[in-house]
Formats: sequence, C-alpha cells, structure tokens
Amino acid sequence: MPERNAVADFRRNTRDKVVIRLNYKEAADYIEEIPKFTEKNPLEHTRALLERLGNPQNRMKVIHVAGTNGKGSVCAYLDAMLREGGYRVGLFTSPHLVKVNERFKINGVMVSDQVFLEAFERVMEIIRQAREDGLEHPSYFETLFLMGMVIFSQAEVDYLVLETGLGGRLDATNTVERPLACIITSISLDHVEYLGNTIPEIAREKAGIIKPGVPVIYDGHVPEASAVIEKQAEKLGSPAYALTEDMYEMVSNTREGIDFSFHCRYYNTVTISIPYIAAYQMMNASLAFFTMELLREDHGIPVETLIRGISQTRWEGRMETILPGVIVDGAHNADGVRRFVETACHFRRDNEITLLFSAVSDKNYREMIRTVCESIRPKAVVATQIWGSRIVPARELAELFQSCGCPRTEAVEDVGEAFERACALKGDGMLFCVGSLYLVGEIKDYLNRRKASENPV
Repeated sequence: MPERNAVADFRRNTRDKVVIRLNYKEAADYIEEIPKFTEKNPLEHTRALLERLGNPQNRMKVIHVAGTNGKGSVCAYLDAMLREGGYRVGLFTSPHLVKVNERFKINGVMVSDQVFLEAFERVMEIIRQAREDGLEHPSYFETLFLMGMVIFSQAEVDYLVLETGLGGRLDATNTVERPLACIITSISLDHVEYLGNTIPEIAREKAGIIKPGVPVIYDGHVPEASAVIEKQAEKLGSPAYALTEDMYEMVSNTREGIDFSFHCRYYNTVTISIPYIAAYQMMNASLAFFTMELLREDHGIPVETLIRGISQTRWEGRMETILPGVIVDGAHNADGVRRFVETACHFRRDNEITLLFSAVSDKNYREMIRTVCESIRPKAVVATQIWGSRIVPARELAELFQSCGCPRTEAVEDVGEAFERACALKGDGMLFCVGSLYLVGEIKDYLNRRKASENPV
C-alpha cells in the first residue's frame, strides 16, 4: 500500500476544515513546505494570530535583538549570563543548522520533538480557525515565531531572548510591544533586495524594533547607522546607549579564546573571557554585557556571575572550534567575510591555513573568494557544494580559487568527504570551514552521523 503524502493531506484538510494529526517528522516537513504556498504577511496578521493564542508574548520579559551580523552571538551571551544568574531563560534564534528544534531553547537545551509537536498542533488549531475567518496562512518564520511564543509561555520562562529573523520593522518578532530592552548589533549591506541599498536605509529597518521609552543599546561604530538609530530613539523618547570602541580592549587572543577589558559605567573596568577566537566577538560580548549592566536593577545578578556566565557561552557555527584546530564559521556576507579574514590573518602568523569552502548562489561568492585569497593566501583549499535550488558546483568554486591565485585547490562534491580531505590537508595548521551557515549545518550533521556510526547503541 503506498504511503500517503501526509503534508499534502494536511494542507488540503486544513483548508477543508478536516482535523488530522501529524507525527514530528510530518510536522517539520509541513513547516518546510510553507514557503511554497504562502508569503510574508503584515504585522497586523501576526498580532491577530497572537490574540487568538491569548497573547503569550506578553507573559515574558523580552530582550529583543536585531542587526546584520552578531545577533545570534549577542543572544547567546545574554542567555548564558541570565542562566548563570539562576533564571529560567528562553532563546529564540534563526536559522537552525541541523534540526528546526534548535530555534527554541530553554535553559540552553533545544526543545524535544514532543514539545515541538504540541506547539505545532496548538498553532495549527488557531490557523484553521483564522482561515475560516478569511485570514491567510502565516509565513514560514511567522509560524515558527507563533510556535515559539507558545513554547516559551508554557515553559514559564523568566526571560526570553528574542532574535529578529530579517530586518526588524516588519519582522514578526516586532509584535512584542514592550520589551525590557532593544539591542541593535552591527549593520552592513545584506539582504539589500528586502531592506535597502544603503546603510541608512538598512539601519531604519533595524531601528524599527525600538519601542517608546524602552532603552536601546547599539553598535556605535558606524556613524551613518548610529545617526539613524539615535534619531528614532529621540523621536520615541527611548534612552539610547552606544557601544564604542574605546569601551573595550583586547588583553590576549589565543586558540582557546579571548580575554579583554570592558570599561563599565557602574562596575569600573572588568576583565571578560570569551571562548571564541574572533576579535569582533569582543564587540558582541560587550553589547550583551553592557545591556545586562543597564538592566541590573531588573535582574540583580552580581557582576562576578555575569562574567562567569559569559565565559561559558556556547554558540554553534560562529567561529566555533569543533575539533582541535578546526573552526567553523557561518560568515556569508561581505562584512562577515571581512571579519573572518581578520581572524584568519591573526592566526596565519603562526599557523598554515587550510580552507573548506562552499556558498549558495544568491550570495556574492566571487567577491568572497577574491577577498579570502588576497588576504589569507591559504596553503590549500577544498571546495564543496550544498545541494538544493541555490547550489554552486564545487568545481566552479575551485576554479574561482585557482583563478585568484590558490593553485592547491580541490573540488569534492560530498560535504563529508570534503571535510575529511580538508582535515587531512590541515596537518599541524588550522582549518577554517567557511562560506555559509548551510555548510556549517552540513558539517555538524556529518559529524553527528560519524559519531553515531563509531558508537552504535
């Protein structure tokens, strides 16, 4: 008997008011199908669905984070400090690397398949009702956001660290009306087809998360972006706090991580340790620490506890050491690649650098490759490919590296085989796996499968 197409049945029956139940895999597959049959909706649509859910977003203390680069890292630092302070913390981030459950974490652990499925069923229940009343089906991200609000509300978290999906002003997360604080990380040119072609235009979209009277803490390194944020904050009567370069200073940077000093407003100068090797993580950690400093009357966590918490942060796929001398990084836009290059150049002084690289077709991978080759001059490159509608063939990437002056370049289509080959070429040096978060996810999935095969139950 042929297996039924559960996702197609569910879509059809949802439309026809027939109730059927899906298992976890079918629910996850249904969510992945959403972009094929619906588009982004206005915030009023999300608000209407939240209202039907009982406005769960209003039951939590929310710290809302937007920006081009560094959002996830800042969220991870905040989560680690709050948990170290003894609070129950929800963390909502995107994208996921291997499994969609990664987007919902409670006290540092992604939710179970059962919790995911229960939230899915609750959200689908109100979607059915809303469609009967003429509302459109929510978008992919909107559906996940609604599920997150159900999950975190039912878990009774004390704090929710909330990362925007894309932009800010029109993002589904911007339906949270009264966060404790808003954070805007570094702003650069990315997703220009949606957010604008200039830094001020993109900054206006990010600054759209600022709420009347709610403090905003922001990266103050780019004057064009800062001017837009400050203007919006002044308009809304929101206290604005810029993080500037003179507020932090590196003490040491080794393969194990970075020690840096942060000049506080209330704690004087403190030394902070982070388990990451990229210098730009000082800024992300400082933004998170600065925010916790400003919110000290709300959380009451001692500074020593904050410092201990931030040192224990774990954030996958962002300059993350996964094996000795093997680092994965999801840099996938011009600013992210520039920062990756800064880190690799620092370690190239004492280590030979090998690259494992892949990218998707809607990113400027030619410019990324040119920048990497001119700055790092790696001893060897393995190019691989990420399967899907945005695939760039490994051979094309390898040819681009060769044309940019990297003669020792190989093309290996399978990510697992490419990873093993790159590790073999690494020798005693360092291997950086870069170009896309999708590549990081593929590597993580491969290592999980390899570990499972080596240690069968």
